[in-house]
Amino acid sequence: MTRTSGLLAAVAILLAATGCQRETGPDPLKLTGKMFVFNYRLAYATYMITLSKTEPVPDGSVVVARFENPAGGEALMLERKLFPKLEKVVLESPDLTCVKKNRPYAVTIEVKGPEGQSLQKLETSVISDIDQDIMPAKALVEGPAYDKNPEVFRGGKAPEHFETASCPT
Repeated sequence: MTRTSGLLAAVAILLAATGCQRETGPDPLKLTGKMFVFNYRLAYATYMITLSKTEPVPDGSVVVARFENPAGGEALMLERKLFPKLEKVVLESPDLTCVKKNRPYAVTIEVKGPEGQSLQKLETSVISDIDQDIMPAKALVEGPAYDKNPEVFRGGKAPEHFETASCPT
């Protein structure tokens, strides 16, 4: 065996070995965005995570997200079915309270196959650039026509000062 063919054989073995390190194949989702969404009119905040599908997933797969609860206690959980033809996945948490500026909040995302087997796990954090206490304490509007909330606009008039959200803890 010549020196060149020996070197090529070694490279081929090395490439084959590195290709076998991941038994389940490439990750099906790629994180493309993460932020807090503050809805001032309706007085709530949520996590918003966006992902792009990079590989097909088996029919019946789901994505499970766990969001750190800024108010403390159990993590907030969300489960969504992954549809084969949809290339983008958007995860929006349940409503939040007590979001603090410049504090990282943990988010764990797991893709599970139809039988519940783990296909991928992602861990990230989301940081807000504002405190939630800038939000109104109560929704400013209500109903499908966004009518003024009578609890806030007494007699149809805006209060001199809006009550802002506060953290119970």
